[in-house]
Amino acid sequence: MTECEPCEKKHENILKMLGDLNRDLEKMLEETEKLSVQATWMAYDMVVMRTNPAISNSVRRLETAVLKCKEEVEKNWQDIQCESKKQ
Repeated sequence: MTECEPCEKKHENILKMLGDLNRDLEKMLEETEKLSVQATWMAYDMVVMRTNPAISNSVRRLETAVLKCKEEVEKNWQDIQCESKKQ
C-alpha cells in the first residue's frame, strides 16, 4: 500500500496541473474571443470608412497580439507537458 501512495500523489498532482491548465486555457480563450469580436468590428468599420489608416494600424496590432497569445499558449502547453513527463 505504501508503494501506491506516491502514485496517488503523482496522479493528484497531474490532475491539479491539468485543472490549472484548463482554467488558464479558458481564460486565454475568452481573451481570444474578445479580440476576435474587436477584430470583426474593426473590419466592419474599415469597410464602412474605407479611408481611415488608423483602423488598419489597429488591425495589425491586433493580429500581432493574437499571434503572441497563440505562441504563449503553445509555449505554456509544452512546458506543462515537459513537467508532467518529469513527474
